[in-house]
Amino acid sequence: MPSLAQPVTLTGTHVVLEPLAPEHADGLADAVRDGELWKLWYTTIPSPEQMAGEIERRLTLRESGAWLPFAVRERATGRLAGMTNYLHIDDVHRRVEIGATWYARRVQRTALNTEAKLLLLTHAFETLQCIAVELRTHFLNQASRRSIERLGAKLDGILRHHQRTPDGSLRDTCVYSITAPEWPTVRTHLQWQLERPR
Repeated sequence: MPSLAQPVTLTGTHVVLEPLAPEHADGLADAVRDGELWKLWYTTIPSPEQMAGEIERRLTLRESGAWLPFAVRERATGRLAGMTNYLHIDDVHRRVEIGATWYARRVQRTALNTEAKLLLLTHAFETLQCIAVELRTHFLNQASRRSIERLGAKLDGILRHHQRTPDGSLRDTCVYSITAPEWPTVRTHLQWQLERPR
């Protein structure tokens, strides 16, 4: 079976997920300015000045086999719109998490995110033969929780005092997952979301 950490480009109608590279730094710095996303207290998103270092950090995690980071590009404009990843990669048990994702404000709550998740989930279940895919978020990040639930993921539980946030407060982490037997129904649901009139 292929390694879960093998870099790959995933292309849809609205979005291209391409292997993250240092050359993406300027475009991603522009994207993160749209909404000043690094100021959100309940998540960790790099500022424009931190972008090159964050890319380097994610690439180091890719080299270790722990993460597979992507740059998110809008197909219509060619502009970079954010980052997403497979993380906590487990080749033995065929599990990944989709996370450490952020998008410029202009593409939030658009077809781009739905299609990006569809591409990542399709690759995970149909090419990589994963048995489950996790998604995690801060208990108080209501927008992220609603987005994950709209995908069709189910809440596994809440990890109390799971991590410290950049401001030092303690994060309760909601853990969601989609299992391989659930995938066909979730795929149908995501395809319907993309095709329905907006």
